[in-house]
Amino acid sequence: MESTDTYRKRLLSRLAELDSRLHHIEAELDEPHSKDWEEAAVEREDEEVLEQLGQSGQAEIARIRAALQRIREGTYGICARCGEEISPERLDTLPDTPLCRTCAAAG
Repeated sequence: MESTDTYRKRLLSRLAELDSRLHHIEAELDEPHSKDWEEAAVEREDEEVLEQLGQSGQAEIARIRAALQRIREGTYGICARCGEEISPERLDTLPDTPLCRTCAAAG
């Protein structure tokens, strides 16, 4: 398994990336609408997509912050449900996961 510091750096990097993306989405949503009703309808559809991306980004930010908290507490890499170690392969793929593969599959 990579060191906890390596995971912390990856999580912080992803957090910065998401923060930048969310600021961009906010700026796009704040732009004025077209007065042409057809263009306004297309813009509204685009806004719905941006809003979904924003919500998804906020959910990922919450997971990353929780993972960073687990690092601070010394419980990172330990399944929050069963207490077993989370496999390094799973953490490499999903560094913000609180669950081992078995518990995640169980729902």
